[in-house]
Amino acid sequence: MGNADERSRRAEGAPAEPGAEYNPGEATTPRQAATVILLRGGSTELEVLLVRRTPKARFMGGVWVFPGGAVDEAEGAGDEAHRAAAIRELREEAGIALDDPETLVKFSRWITPAAVKIRFDTHFFLAPLPDGQEARVDGEECIEFGWFRPARALDANRAGEISLVFPTIKHLEQLAAFATVDELLEHARGRDVEPVEPRVLLEGEVARVLLPGDPGY
Repeated sequence: MGNADERSRRAEGAPAEPGAEYNPGEATTPRQAATVILLRGGSTELEVLLVRRTPKARFMGGVWVFPGGAVDEAEGAGDEAHRAAAIRELREEAGIALDDPETLVKFSRWITPAAVKIRFDTHFFLAPLPDGQEARVDGEECIEFGWFRPARALDANRAGEISLVFPTIKHLEQLAAFATVDELLEHARGRDVEPVEPRVLLEGEVARVLLPGDPGY
């Protein structure tokens, strides 16, 4: 299943994230952040949880995302802080409680392009839905949620049924290569996570996002 990573690296440029402000000066330091890709399906299928941000949000309003957010200063630094933030954000945005941060499986690390003003160094983790728990949203920061097969979420985005941003699309493309949660977790536990920092290429008034390995990167 390593082809999923290879396809992501070869992906063609895509439109930049909605709401992104470009920084004409020196690059800003990315803020540490963490995200949970919550999974359900076990050995039979693979679905992921997406939550929809309120359209009132100044940044990425109305977009469907994996639950996540910035690391709080009180959570410290390093891997322990990323895991703590991931669990907190999952509880706040989706109502799911994970007891042990060590059960989170590292999947990826994405750094916002240097050309963007608001930047994050985001660590993505995988976690199965705990038995007996159901997702819910607060109706303020996040107003909807849905369980999607990765390919179905990509189709819904192309059809204009939901709105996704570049990092979410790229992750869903990788996830779509796996048939079940168990298969995905087995793959993820055996891989090295390397940081990915896309690059924004401005073509007139159009901004495109390139990944390492793309022509023009």
